Amino acid sequence: MSGPPQSPLSARRQSRDDNSSYTLVSNSTHISCLARPMAYNESVDDFRDVEYPMMKGKTYLDHAGSTIYAKSLIEEFSRKMISNLYGNPHSTSDPSQLSGHMVDSIREKTLAFFKADPEHFDIVFTANATAAIKLVGECFRDLASESPMSSTFWYGYHKDAHTSVVGIREMTKGNHHCFTSDDEVERWLNSFQNPAIAPSSSTIPGLFCYPGQSNMTGRRLPLSWTRKLRQSNVPSHQNTYSLLDAAALATATQLDFSNPDAAPDFTAVSFYKIFGFPDLGALIVRKESGHILGWRKYFGGGTISSLTVFHEASVQRKDATLHDALEDGTLPFHNIIALGCAIDVHIKLYGSMKTISQHTSFLSRRLYLGMINLHHFNGTPLCVIYNDIPDICEYGDPVTQGGTVAFNLMKADGGCVGHSQVEKVANEKGIFLRSGGLCNAGGIASYLHVEPWQFKRAWSAGHRCGEEGIDLVNGKPTGVVRASLGAMSTIADVDTFLDFLADVSLSTMSGA
Repeated sequence: MSGPPQSPLSARRQSRDDNSSYTLVSNSTHISCLARPMAYNESVDDFRDVEYPMMKGKTYLDHAGSTIYAKSLIEEFSRKMISNLYGNPHSTSDPSQLSGHMVDSIREKTLAFFKADPEHFDIVFTANATAAIKLVGECFRDLASESPMSSTFWYGYHKDAHTSVVGIREMTKGNHHCFTSDDEVERWLNSFQNPAIAPSSSTIPGLFCYPGQSNMTGRRLPLSWTRKLRQSNVPSHQNTYSLLDAAALATATQLDFSNPDAAPDFTAVSFYKIFGFPDLGALIVRKESGHILGWRKYFGGGTISSLTVFHEASVQRKDATLHDALEDGTLPFHNIIALGCAIDVHIKLYGSMKTISQHTSFLSRRLYLGMINLHHFNGTPLCVIYNDIPDICEYGDPVTQGGTVAFNLMKADGGCVGHSQVEKVANEKGIFLRSGGLCNAGGIASYLHVEPWQFKRAWSAGHRCGEEGIDLVNGKPTGVVRASLGAMSTIADVDTFLDFLADVSLSTMSGA
């Protein structure tokens, strides 16, 4: 092929014009999805060069990995660190007491950010979302070990789960189940399921975990599942708790825990994905469910009042609050102080998470329409976009789809372009994407139709996720390319990437 075709480029530019209004008018049957609001936040164009100078001349499309921190955030954090003396909160000196008071106030501010009333919720600061998820798994494992009858717990997780969610299954002695579809989850919640899915006994504890948003495709899963589980009369559900992985979801939508009865029992979040900085996570705990975490055996400095080590092993654990008992060691108090600054700056710049949700919905719709209108000279689509429920998850609908597009590029002859090659060439052009398995084995297996033996064949041949390895096995891709948008993304970012696909990718990478 001598160069990029003209007709697809024209079609893409026409689609941009069609998508220029802030409320999309659908020409399809999916009116209910597209009627939901989208709105481009024009103020981002005004402040981006000032607040995000590190982004000048670059097109950053990996906000699902980490979004970008604002200049004002770093300046405010620096001002606080320079003008105050902070000490270890476990001491009683003035610097330590100042740190303690700051941590307490920011804990409340963070709960308020998620509309979570401190009367009904507590927040446990962790290293990241993975640490929060692991903490819940360890508590259930330790609880189950106290039962001489089972010594384990049942664990169910959704196919779109991140690797960190899947990892809990290793604590269950094989008593786990992967839900392969939303329909299967619904059947389980309504008790219409294969008995093999349910816990072997209604007396053993159970944990059901799923992502609020797939970190691979950006599709948003039903938040109603946690309430359905809590209200279920099925015996095996009575002792089963919910864990929501909200690391991806919280980046561009409002987590709203104003109704405790509808909230998950446990929710994992990652603050660098929301604010860009600090590197900190948290577990939001519904207090009525928090007792289940009290069975954890491990204790660390800061979580106990006293203990003995000679002759008799005894320990007095802190139990005034949930976080007192679960935050091991010295708190990352500097990071927590930075979190307070991050929340304040975020609200000042963007006003609300609703604004960000509408903004990223607008941009993801623009990106999606542009990509599906790119074709080779022979009519072959350039992009294969992965979304297995197109009638339900619609780009532009912030309820069902986030600002993420997972895709692979195709050659004119129908062959697939290696995902790592796409990332490499884009990087050379100052366009930053993510490619590979994305820590989402279930998503890769289901969307790319990769069988377990094919995974094993790739492994034996030297392929490793996260490394530049084998992109294709017998022509079948082993991973995808992901473009993800954030609060400070702009129309220019989207259009630059679309121009890259049309003007560079076809000639440079297609090989057709």
